[in-house]
Amino acid sequence: MTMMLYPASPEAATRFLKFVNASPTPFHAVQNATLRLEKAGFQKIREKDNWENTIQPGGKYYFTRNQAALVAFTLPQKWKQGAGLSIVATHVDSPNLKVRPISKRTKSAYLQVGVETYGGGIWHSWLDRDLSLAGRVVIAEKGGNFNSKLVKIDRPLLRIPTLAIHLDRNVNENFKFNQETEFVPILGLIESQLNAPPLKSESDSDKEDKGPTRPKVASSIQENHHPALLSLLSGELSVAPEEIYDFELSLYDTQPASLGGINNEFIFSPRMDNLVSSFCAVEALAESVAAQYFPSLEGNVNCIALFNHEEIGSVSTSGAESSLIPSLLNRLSPTPSSLAQSITRSFLISADMGHALHPSYTSKHEEKHKPIMNGGIVIKTNAKQRYATDAISTFIVKQLVERKGGKVQEFEARNDMPCGSTVGPMLSKIGIRTVDVGNAMLSMHSIRETAGSQDVQSAIDLFSAFFEGFCALDKTLTVD
Repeated sequence: MTMMLYPASPEAATRFLKFVNASPTPFHAVQNATLRLEKAGFQKIREKDNWENTIQPGGKYYFTRNQAALVAFTLPQKWKQGAGLSIVATHVDSPNLKVRPISKRTKSAYLQVGVETYGGGIWHSWLDRDLSLAGRVVIAEKGGNFNSKLVKIDRPLLRIPTLAIHLDRNVNENFKFNQETEFVPILGLIESQLNAPPLKSESDSDKEDKGPTRPKVASSIQENHHPALLSLLSGELSVAPEEIYDFELSLYDTQPASLGGINNEFIFSPRMDNLVSSFCAVEALAESVAAQYFPSLEGNVNCIALFNHEEIGSVSTSGAESSLIPSLLNRLSPTPSSLAQSITRSFLISADMGHALHPSYTSKHEEKHKPIMNGGIVIKTNAKQRYATDAISTFIVKQLVERKGGKVQEFEARNDMPCGSTVGPMLSKIGIRTVDVGNAMLSMHSIRETAGSQDVQSAIDLFSAFFEGFCALDKTLTVD
């Protein structure tokens, strides 16, 4: 009866919920994206192989790097060197807490896990949440081989508890905490302490574990982490604890993403910055291969690029400042002349979430630039080039949105406030025309963000129009 009060949920938004709930880390996001692409008929290639001699016009391909970045592309039937690339670029990382290489901590009968903050998170939003672990683990296999496997523990394991108000009566007036000493998750209780007599002194009880002794074997991590944690991971992966050689684990909120609002107009979810854009890019490219125009006779190579490490500057082998896009351009157009032609014919949509107007903080937006959720695509502009948008790239996006009957909003930061950035400016250095766009959202970088459920389809529509119609539109435009 209650469900009859609500309109039908946006189909694209409900598919996004499944994607984000299954993608607590960049590794999982990339894996789930590859599964979607393979279902659409994309073929995996490897950077280490000589795939230039095997790809075929009309083909669909993808490759990954370090399990944390993905590039996928489709070739037109009459593809040849010098063709441009129509690229949608996003990122799959979000602010989170990462388990330290030596994570074993004990204090006052508690098992604790040492963590490091990653990105610019709203860290107080992580307090009193049901947290768990996900990431990748390097394990030994038969024959002396090793493999990096993904793990996602689907139950609450950790908590960063706040101090009771009875012990800090001023907490609501001036709430601050030390991110090193007061932001350590608890994993459990030390079993030997549960029925032990009282500790001799408070000073003894507060002595923190000083870390492991020197391991006997350089490659062993057994003494770096609590045996209970290693046992948990080994159980998830069906291996012995001593077969775990290393891992990259992040904490994540176990509460699933969901639709919300009186009319299901919102999405309440972690990691929407920027898994919304990544999901929409994957969906648009996967759907394009089933469209009537695929494979196109000629024109650009349609491409998506999902990068890692945007939240910390993109400076890594899997980030936007890496060789991923330059390498693809060079491998598809290996001569200097064809490469220059390809860059000139290319266009890049940098898709990252944007800031919706907050009803309690309207003064934080410039008076005429106040995007709202479910108001359509937000074009992000900054005169200082924190975004790569200009009049030409704005014109192209507006034309593409118009073809699908969509709406456009504008965002520009106030002069008295700093402006964020994304992958657009760093990729535009290659020489590719670039525009920065996104969907409007609230509480960006919180453990629980809010966005518009209708805007998911809006982004897919823009990317679909881009893959379908950019080349024809570009032919009508004269600039140089």
